[in-house]
Amino acid sequence: MMNYRHHFVAGGSFFFTVSLAERQQRLLTEHIEALRAAFRYTRLRHPFTIDAITVLPDRLHAIWTLQEGEADFAVRWRLIKATFSRALPRGERVSPSRSSEGERGIWQRRYWEHTLRNEEDFARHADYIHFNPVKHGHVRRVADWRIRRFIDWCVLAFILRIGRASSMTSRTAVSGER
Repeated sequence: MMNYRHHFVAGGSFFFTVSLAERQQRLLTEHIEALRAAFRYTRLRHPFTIDAITVLPDRLHAIWTLQEGEADFAVRWRLIKATFSRALPRGERVSPSRSSEGERGIWQRRYWEHTLRNEEDFARHADYIHFNPVKHGHVRRVADWRIRRFIDWCVLAFILRIGRASSMTSRTAVSGER
């Protein structure tokens, strides 16, 4: 088995892309309440701030900021994926390797993760998240995507510009838990 390297930074901010195993599926948007419940359940047990997120039919993109002293985002994703999967009826295609491990066939095993280095990196990835539904032809305008946090992000960006906040700590403090 491969050993994947993750850049764990206590209290850091991270960009993620997490995808379904079968990319033609629309499970994430068809079962959005189950996904929201999985996030709520996980955040109660392992708190983190969702700074930006968009949920597409087959994948999601998110920026999280972990609490001071926390660095383990992997346990959070494991819990979100497991909680969401348990909420869905069985019936998906399951490969022999997944079956032998007792896994469902809903999620890709891995996910993309990037440690955000500074405000510019944070803003670039937030823009990517918010524009993604337009990029993939789901809507014509960012504001039309119903499963997003774009409006919250615009309000937050305005508040930060007015307050001249420049650190990611300030951004997290203003955004709070949602």
